[in-house]
Amino acid sequence: MTQKLTWKSIFGCCNAKSHLKQTSSLHRRLSLSDVSDPTSPLSVDDLSTSILGSKLHVFTLAELRVITSNFWPSNVIGEGGFGKVYKGFVTDKLRPGLMAQPVAVKTLDLEGLQGHREWLAEIIFLGQLEHPNLVKLIGYCWEEEHRLLVYEYMARGSLENQLFARYSSTLPWSTRMKIALEAAKGLAFLHEADKPVIYRDFKSSNILLDSDYTVKLSDFGLAKDGPEGKETHVTTRVMGTQGYAAPEYLTTGHLTIMSDVYSFGVVLLELLTGIRSLDNTRPGREQSLVRWARPLLKDQEKLERLIDPRLEAQFSGKGALKVAALAYKCSSHLPKCRPTMSYVVKILESLQGFDDQLVVPFVYVVPNEKNKYFEKEEGKNFY
Repeated sequence: MTQKLTWKSIFGCCNAKSHLKQTSSLHRRLSLSDVSDPTSPLSVDDLSTSILGSKLHVFTLAELRVITSNFWPSNVIGEGGFGKVYKGFVTDKLRPGLMAQPVAVKTLDLEGLQGHREWLAEIIFLGQLEHPNLVKLIGYCWEEEHRLLVYEYMARGSLENQLFARYSSTLPWSTRMKIALEAAKGLAFLHEADKPVIYRDFKSSNILLDSDYTVKLSDFGLAKDGPEGKETHVTTRVMGTQGYAAPEYLTTGHLTIMSDVYSFGVVLLELLTGIRSLDNTRPGREQSLVRWARPLLKDQEKLERLIDPRLEAQFSGKGALKVAALAYKCSSHLPKCRPTMSYVVKILESLQGFDDQLVVPFVYVVPNEKNKYFEKEEGKNFY
């Protein structure tokens, strides 16, 4: 007979001060699969008395009404499949141990595309995983049908808004490379955890930016634990965002960390071109960024025309070569030809500190998906 797992049975004998990164049987990271029926409601006591409860603040709905000025419409800073997101402010008198700070409060829309399972996934993943490039979950609220999440506030909003908003200033090349690197570090951390995590919804709107453009990956409602043992993939219903999802995932439902790498390649193309992954206002084949851009990445005469014209040629020519080759490889339709995120981090680290400068003519060698690829300028390897 299989014993039903609950939050209390998993964490009942754990010391609340134990470090979450320990991997013994008593301190292993909790996942959705540890709960026999994740779609059925769990009690607030189960959450608050677990290890997660020792880290997260449990807010009342009344407190969140005060924090958001009664969810005042002018405080709405975003809206997605989960629900509306409000800016709020926590005073230092609200509760002991919580300093005064601006926060983002996400509310679950009961009629929206996501629900209890996604709300619970956010708590399970962000309540346990900590990294400089993952958004910090401060706490949650669960009262009757109300489910809310409270995060640190990110002053510059999402990369999507910064990159595509009509009246936003153009992101400099160096800033784009900083964003790409930090986003890659966040993904690499997830993929290389003791129990790997597949993000599954990596896209520009889920990359949040602080006042100094520090990246924080957000929205873990669709995240999945990676395959275990001899398994090579996780089979799941296809979810995510059109334009970013890997082709093999769309056709088979087989999810791997390489699915995230493909999505990263799409975002890297967005940073390179200043064009959305999908844009129905563009003609025919150009509506899909990957379909339109990949052939251009292979043509040295057209590569410069691919780069965001708003940069006004103020970028590193050497850096552009590497980014083009990296985007080409990450967005390959063949998962085995995509690099690991640790490799991506290594390449992007080499692009930091390049001054934005007027680009000069360069020679481009087409990457080969089946073999190692090199980029040359005046007979010298870049890496």
